[in-house]
Amino acid sequence: MDTMSLLMQGFAVALTPESIMFAVIGAILGTLIGALPGLGPANGVAILIPLAFSLGLSPTSSLILLTSVYAGAMYGGRISSILLNIPGDEPAMMTCLDGYPMALKGKAAEALAISAIASFIGSFIATIGLVILAPILAKFALKFGPAEYFALFALAFATLGGITGKNQFKTLMAAAIGLMIATVGIDISTGVQRFTFNTLELFEGVDFIIAIVGLFAISELFFFLERHAGDGLKQVAINKLKLSPKDIIKVLPASFRGAVLGFVAGVLPGAGASLGSFISYTVEKRVSDKGEFGKGDPRGVAAPEAGNNGAASGALVPMLTLGVPGSGTTAVLLAMLISLNISPGPMLFQQNADLVWGVIAAMFIGNLVLLLLNIPMIGIFVKLLSIPPKYLMPIVTLIASVGIYAVSHSALDLYFMVGFGVAGYIFRKVDIPLVPIILGMLLGPEMEKSLRHTLVLSDGDWTALFNSGLSIGLWTVAILGLVLPIIVGPIVRAKMAKSKTATKGD
Repeated sequence: MDTMSLLMQGFAVALTPESIMFAVIGAILGTLIGALPGLGPANGVAILIPLAFSLGLSPTSSLILLTSVYAGAMYGGRISSILLNIPGDEPAMMTCLDGYPMALKGKAAEALAISAIASFIGSFIATIGLVILAPILAKFALKFGPAEYFALFALAFATLGGITGKNQFKTLMAAAIGLMIATVGIDISTGVQRFTFNTLELFEGVDFIIAIVGLFAISELFFFLERHAGDGLKQVAINKLKLSPKDIIKVLPASFRGAVLGFVAGVLPGAGASLGSFISYTVEKRVSDKGEFGKGDPRGVAAPEAGNNGAASGALVPMLTLGVPGSGTTAVLLAMLISLNISPGPMLFQQNADLVWGVIAAMFIGNLVLLLLNIPMIGIFVKLLSIPPKYLMPIVTLIASVGIYAVSHSALDLYFMVGFGVAGYIFRKVDIPLVPIILGMLLGPEMEKSLRHTLVLSDGDWTALFNSGLSIGLWTVAILGLVLPIIVGPIVRAKMAKSKTATKGD
C-alpha cells in the first residue's frame, strides 16, 4: 500500500471526534506549558504522561494528545521569548534576538503573529518530510541485525551532546548513569536478580515514567522554588495587531528556508531543535539583505521559529523508524510508547500502521488548530505569565503525583519520584544533562539484548560487532559524533553567545 493511501487511513483515524478533541486539548495545554519559562516541551509531556495513563486513554489517543502537547509547547516557547526576553526553552533562545526588540518597538502582537505563522510553516513542511522519509528509513532499517542495532544505540549515545552541547564528558557520564539504572531488575537471560535488594517493586526494574516525571517535573519545581518564589513575571504590553499581507509575504522565504534547515537538523541524531533554530537564523542573516537583524527584523523571528518547529517534527523520524529519539522530548515520547508495549522501529509501520499514520495525520490537524488558536487567544496565553509560581507549581506537582499513583497504586513509586526529583535538581546544578539518563534507561535493555544476541551468534567473537559495512558506517558516524562537537561545538556556542551579547548591547 502506498504512502498516500496509508496517510488517508491515518486521517480517517485522526478526524474522529475523540482524536480532534485530544488534539485541541493537547495544543492548548502545550501552548500554556511552553509559555512558562523553563518548563519546555519535555517537561510538559513528562507531566502529562501519568495523566494519560490514569485516564485510561487508548494508545492512539495518548500519542495524539502528547504529540499535540509537544507541538503546542514549541509554539508557546516564543511567548516569553518575545515578551520577556526569556526563552521558554533552549530552542526559543534565537527568537529573543529580534522578537524582544520588536516588542519594545510596540510590535509585540506582530512578532507573536509572525512567529505563529512561521511555526505553522515549519511544522507543516517537516510533517510532510516525515511522511516522505519515515517509510523509506523504516524499510532500510529492516536490514539491521543485532550488531547493527548495537552500533545504532552506540551512535545515539555518541551524538547525545550535539553540536550545541556544553560538555561531552558529562553527557556520556549521564548516559552511563542511565545504563546502570537500566540494569536494575531480573536479568531476562539468566533470571538472576540485579541490584534489587530483595525489594519486590524493583524486580521489574525502575519504571522510566517515574524517572521522567521526577527528573523533569519535580526537579523543575525545586528550581521554581529557588528562583521564582514570589510574584509572576511582568511582560511587555500587547498592542493591537496590525499585520498586513505584505508583512506576511516578506517573511515567507525565511520561514520556508528555516523549515527545511530545521527538519534536517531534527532528523540528525543529537542535533535537535536548538541547532535547527541557530542554523536557520544564521543562514537567514547571511542570505537576506542585512535589514535590522538583532534590532527587530521580522525575518529574525520567522527563521528560528520555523527552524525549531521543523526540527521538532524532524526528531520524530528517527524515533518512529529506528527507536532512537532525536531530541529530549522524543525520548519522553519513546518512553510512552514502550510503556504501552509498542516497540518503535521499522516494524512499527507494519504492525501498528493505524496508530503511526493516525498520529502523523493528527500532527497536520494539530498544527492547523495551533495556528487558529494562537493568534486570537494570545492574550489568554500571555496572562499565564503573570500567575505567581507559588500557586502554579504546586498544581503541576499535584497533577504529576496523582498521575503516578493512579498508574501503580504504590506509595513507593511516589518516594522514587521525589528521589529522582532531588537527583535531577542536583544533576542540573552541576550541569549534568537529564536526557542521556532517560535515554540510557530506555535503550539500555535493548542495547544489552543486541550485544548478547550478537555474541551468541558469533560464539563470543567481539569482531562480529564490526563485520558488516552498515555497522562499520554506524561506528564511523558515532566516532565523528563524539569528536566533531569537541572541535566545532565551541565555535558554534561562541557564535550563539556573540549574537545574543551583540543584541543586548544594541
